[in-house]
Amino acid sequence: MRPDATNSFDIVIVGAGFNGLYQLHRLRAEGWSVRLVEAGSGLGGVWHHNRYPGARVDCHVPNYEYSMEEIWRDWNWSERFPGRDELVAYFDHIDEVWNLRPDIDFDTAITSARFVEAEHRWHLATDDDRHYDCRWLVMATGFGSAPYVPDLPGLDRFEGDCHHTARWPESGVELAGRRIGIIGTGASGVQVAQETAPIAGHLTIFQRTPVYALAMQQRAMTVEEQATAKLDYPEVFQVRNAPPGSFADVHRDPRKTLEVDEAERVAVMEDRWAKGGFHCWIPFSDTLGDEAANRVVYDFWRDKTRARIADASLHESLAPTDPPYPFGTKRPSLEQTFYDIFDRDNVSLVDLKRDPLVSITANGVESEAGHVELDVLVLATGFDANTGGFTRMDFRGADGSTIGEAWADGVDTHLGVAVPGFPNMVMLYGPQSAASFCNGPVCAELQGEWVIDLLDHLRSNDVTRFDSDRSEAEDWSDTMAMWAERTLFGKANSWYMGANIPGKRRQLLNMPSSDLYLGALRSCADENYRGFTFG
Repeated sequence: MRPDATNSFDIVIVGAGFNGLYQLHRLRAEGWSVRLVEAGSGLGGVWHHNRYPGARVDCHVPNYEYSMEEIWRDWNWSERFPGRDELVAYFDHIDEVWNLRPDIDFDTAITSARFVEAEHRWHLATDDDRHYDCRWLVMATGFGSAPYVPDLPGLDRFEGDCHHTARWPESGVELAGRRIGIIGTGASGVQVAQETAPIAGHLTIFQRTPVYALAMQQRAMTVEEQATAKLDYPEVFQVRNAPPGSFADVHRDPRKTLEVDEAERVAVMEDRWAKGGFHCWIPFSDTLGDEAANRVVYDFWRDKTRARIADASLHESLAPTDPPYPFGTKRPSLEQTFYDIFDRDNVSLVDLKRDPLVSITANGVESEAGHVELDVLVLATGFDANTGGFTRMDFRGADGSTIGEAWADGVDTHLGVAVPGFPNMVMLYGPQSAASFCNGPVCAELQGEWVIDLLDHLRSNDVTRFDSDRSEAEDWSDTMAMWAERTLFGKANSWYMGANIPGKRRQLLNMPSSDLYLGALRSCADENYRGFTFG
């Protein structure tokens, strides 16, 4: 395509992760004229960009993959929780099977999107002067596409290597023997720490809030065992994609925590711990809804974790006696050796609650207790999750206002797929959907099919414009707020609540039940797409 040409399509998809690729595959099959635009140079979305040391998925095999036999039949994983490089290879395998690249423009970042009312079409411009127009715009940018760097005083003065984990150089960073500092202990901070501790000259971890990291229980996988397992894959994926969805084999005990006697309660949690991963996130039905029940699970995690840390002086920082936030109300990170590395002589912890950061300097970090000299500074500071991928773009709706202006006082969407005033646009894995509580490939298929049905409905009825009703969007926001109150999520300052970004309204941005969310989508469609207006 010539940079100065305008390229017209029925549909433009933005983002080449699980959602975008599934849409491209299915919409081509439905006979649509469709183009996918991707800012990166390869497939995989977040997995293309996440090149930091130790990057690894937190959903175990075979949950984190497409359910179509033509994809899984000839593909085998080497580990239960695959690493970044293997995931990138998996996306290349998807392309080999579905031949997607001919309809993808790589290295093409959308810088502006404008809905032209007179045409009922979106006009898109890119950072390399390409232009697109389309009837329907499908945003598949995911909830973690906008890295967040907090306002750290003096950050621009640091003269060493400084990188956010989500923008790690493709050429890598020399780490062996160097003085490394990591700010943040979310998923990427935990993974970088595990990977770099054995090779660093010295590693200093700057912790703002303790992470409740769960035991991953990683293991290698053989081709032979997967060949046997694949005999049951049709049934496994049928279970995974059915209510409550997301996982084929992660189940919570339907009983309430305090209704079970202590010995059996501990046995249930020990069983979940041994299975690893998200098995121990919500062991009982009321873990995320009842404070007393939640405290029981936290105490179990705390004692398990403290047993891993030989230096008792670190216990209050890494696994406090009393929880600083309810267990499981921030996305749990999975760890393999994170708590073991603190027994190493070359690893230090700076608890920023006790020893606040004063400034970044030219050669390190100054806290109230003193100066830590560094060669490498890693910013594991997360994302402007859910909304950042939209608000950082010049994204304008029917009246010319930006989506950032529309969401200035808080996010309102219709079922997490449409925004009033932004016609002919749908979001996948977007704000107020079940994103982060619904396994990515599962939502790509289930929410994705709902979007494909909607687009086919528009085509078959000669509709050229749709919008969503503002009152319905406000009702959905009220539903989300009810879930924040009904559960313990509202008691944590997490990115689920938008609380990690200064100035962002504090509201629950992900529906914590993928089952109820997908059910709401089904009800909407069954009621002739309630809440949508067609013209």
